[in-house]
Amino acid sequence: MALQHIEPHHEAYTFLMKGLRELDFRGNAVPCDLLLTGDKAFPLAMNSQGQVLMAASLYGRGRIVVLSHEVYLTTFPALVENALMWLRGDGSDNLSVGVQKHVEAVADNFNNSQFQVKVVEAFSENLGVGVYVTDAYSVGDDPKDLLAFVKAGGGVLIAGQAWNWAAGHPKENIILHFPGNKVSSVAGIYFSQHYGAVEILCVHPQIPSSWMAVKVGKKFEDDLEILLKGISEFKLQNGLVASEVLVHGPLSFPIGTTEDGRVFLAGAYYGKGRVVVISHEELLKQEALAPVWKNAIDWLDNDRKGVIGVSKDLNAALPHFSKSGINCTKTQFRKDLSVYVCTAYTDENVEEIQDFVAEGGGLLIGGHSWWWTNNNSGKNPMKDFYGNKILNKMGLSLLKQTIDEGSYKAPVLSQDTTDNSHFCHLLRRVAGHVIKGEELTKFEEQCLKRLGSDCASYLHMKAYDWYSYTQVVSTLTGILKKAGMPQVNEKNPVKTPKDHLLLKMGTALFEVCQDPDALLPYLIKDTPLTADVYNRRIRIHVNASKMDQWISSGLYLSPGMKTDITVPAEIVNKGWKVQIGCQTDYLKADNLKRAPRVHKQFPITSEMMKVWNLWGGLIYLIAPPTKQVVEIEVTVQMAVSAPYYKSGETTAADWSLLRTAPSPWAELEFENIILTVPSDVVRGLEHPDKLAAYWDAIMRGIADLAAIPHTFPRKERLVTDVQISHGWMHAGYPVMAHMPTADDLVNIDSAKSKGLWGPIHELGHNQQRRCWEFPPHTSECTCNLWSVYVHEEVLGINRVQAQVYMDPVQQNKRVEEYVKGGRNLHNWNKWVALETYMQLQNKFGWDAFKKVFAAYHGMTNIPNDNKGKMNLYAETFSQTVQMNLCGFFKSWGWPIETSTEDKLSNLPLWTDHPMVQYD
Repeated sequence: MALQHIEPHHEAYTFLMKGLRELDFRGNAVPCDLLLTGDKAFPLAMNSQGQVLMAASLYGRGRIVVLSHEVYLTTFPALVENALMWLRGDGSDNLSVGVQKHVEAVADNFNNSQFQVKVVEAFSENLGVGVYVTDAYSVGDDPKDLLAFVKAGGGVLIAGQAWNWAAGHPKENIILHFPGNKVSSVAGIYFSQHYGAVEILCVHPQIPSSWMAVKVGKKFEDDLEILLKGISEFKLQNGLVASEVLVHGPLSFPIGTTEDGRVFLAGAYYGKGRVVVISHEELLKQEALAPVWKNAIDWLDNDRKGVIGVSKDLNAALPHFSKSGINCTKTQFRKDLSVYVCTAYTDENVEEIQDFVAEGGGLLIGGHSWWWTNNNSGKNPMKDFYGNKILNKMGLSLLKQTIDEGSYKAPVLSQDTTDNSHFCHLLRRVAGHVIKGEELTKFEEQCLKRLGSDCASYLHMKAYDWYSYTQVVSTLTGILKKAGMPQVNEKNPVKTPKDHLLLKMGTALFEVCQDPDALLPYLIKDTPLTADVYNRRIRIHVNASKMDQWISSGLYLSPGMKTDITVPAEIVNKGWKVQIGCQTDYLKADNLKRAPRVHKQFPITSEMMKVWNLWGGLIYLIAPPTKQVVEIEVTVQMAVSAPYYKSGETTAADWSLLRTAPSPWAELEFENIILTVPSDVVRGLEHPDKLAAYWDAIMRGIADLAAIPHTFPRKERLVTDVQISHGWMHAGYPVMAHMPTADDLVNIDSAKSKGLWGPIHELGHNQQRRCWEFPPHTSECTCNLWSVYVHEEVLGINRVQAQVYMDPVQQNKRVEEYVKGGRNLHNWNKWVALETYMQLQNKFGWDAFKKVFAAYHGMTNIPNDNKGKMNLYAETFSQTVQMNLCGFFKSWGWPIETSTEDKLSNLPLWTDHPMVQYD
């Protein structure tokens, strides 16, 4: 499966393989499989089992080519000559090549070439060569000079295999101790103990890639034995919230996981060094976890017994480290350290720290990315978060997903379960399942849903210049082309973990792949609508508002359709965005009737921008908060027209055509609200002006009760969807409702007979204010004041007719039960609490509520606690109606204070209130 796009290493690959059509590996030599990590390494030859037999990489300003057996130095003279030319570097005129004496046979191939060959005992810094050729066994125990040579711009051709060495050193760590790895690993290429299968390989125009090459590079029992010594559990305490860790490199591995396999502690090899990451820095400071950090630092130090440096922002960790016998010092990053302990919140020394680890140092780093993500809207945590700038290349990433406090058991080394928390392992298993029919275990099947989220996170690294990243993209593309993406809809919900995986995988892959048009037919089977609008100019009017506003365009993009939008320079880089799609709920359900996320936003950073969305959607401009009215014009290159009615602008003649527009979604924009419904619902709507008048009256009623101007600073929005995040409807911007609600929203006759309790309930939620709310008691109560008011005062529908729960018999029964229960505020909520307000309304009318809400508009220094706010409300209502209501509220169990009673003592008492009968 070759990569379908040109990648950054392609030019180097083309040069190295110039003139070669095939490579015949058959013969007596048994190669080893080369393991590639990091961002610079890429294969030159890969067999049909996904094993890498030749590879190249960069390190510093220099270059490395690695062959998986020393015999290949003479078996493939043309490739070796290409390699020597490439290893010289661009622009170098140094033709001198040093050849280690154990492979001097390679020198015979260059007797008639332009190279000047020197056969030497060992590398030295005064050789004066541009390239050095050696086998993997003759580089010495500490090849510092050779590494410095490469880092400064030199080239190294190294060949060998590690399986024979591994057989003779059964207890040795091959990754760290095999001689060749002491050179090649700094560039992300490792010799392994695994035999490589030999065959004739065709030389392809693109860098070879295979789903079988996506794998975990070693067993980590020996590492975990050190890291988990004496550890039976990990206690994440003190209410902290950690990030998940994505373990994605072939030499990275989980150390601590939750029961369902989410990782909070992980390690990795990187070059000649190691790293351990904990996904909250406060855990480094907790005494209970000190034994964990003792083990981690021992593993990272690797018997060097060097200086352990701890960054200054981890002062609180020092005493616990010292008590554990760790000899550490507070310091900034230094290259002479053995282990550096730091947080993930600085982008200083990123490259220096990476080089420090690659050259043998140890890194213990702690931090989480979820807080940063929440406070850096529009940025990509996988690329932009400071810690990930260091960790991504090491095969570890901190995610925005969170892990709560708890006690989590340490893994049992005899049970090989940690692989299922490794991204590469699960991805390789899924690829084998889809492409070759390999059976998955039950536990692996359970992990597939999480793998979908991990795929999305990994892809958002957008590391197009890494071979390892493009190989994952290629593997995911192959999976999707073989399995297809489930065509999720109401009749075909996504239920299985595998379908969840494919849905998330396809969505994320479309966002990042470099040829999304080629992928689209495998993701969306229905033929998308074609554009019927070209170069449409749209005048945008934005009211002054303290909040973001969506501005409707009346246009729709089909799934995957791309369009260019031209905007005026005055809104570029000013917080404006383009949004495709109005269904903004993120779904976490096990049964999905649509994809979890179906809208997409694009920050406006240039005057012309290309926008699209896999799922299609109506086109919006999102205006940031503004203190002034804004008038601008934008141009949409091409789109699909939508049924879009706007009060005061759309004529009857316009609407007769627009209501048949092909978009599947329609919008009706009235004075203070915008309704988004399926287009089928409005096809037969002949008089939208009458519906507008109906909704205008409703919204003015909402404004009247809230004591705010009739013209809302930001029009409310009500959007219908096939599935929403919670409830039958929920409040917000927009208010979200299930699809069947759409008919009620546009059918005046139905609404006049049955009412619109649900939608107005949610619009009431949007009018609730913290200053007079007493959560959780009134959260689902006071919003109903608007439902009652609008139905009775605007729609002329009695409260009992509008809502069965308002029946007086039922209300009285609830009140009686509340009183019998001891008037405990724990039970004062929803319909019980609403009766408190209804008793006030029955006595004092709606004008009293309007005056009370108006009074709150001008208040400052509102108490934060319910008790304080309830006393303020009792005082405010009493002053408004000029009657002492303390007795009434006390009858309901409100915590009325003596000071409140004193303030109201000059007002006449309400002695005949409805609760007197229960006193």
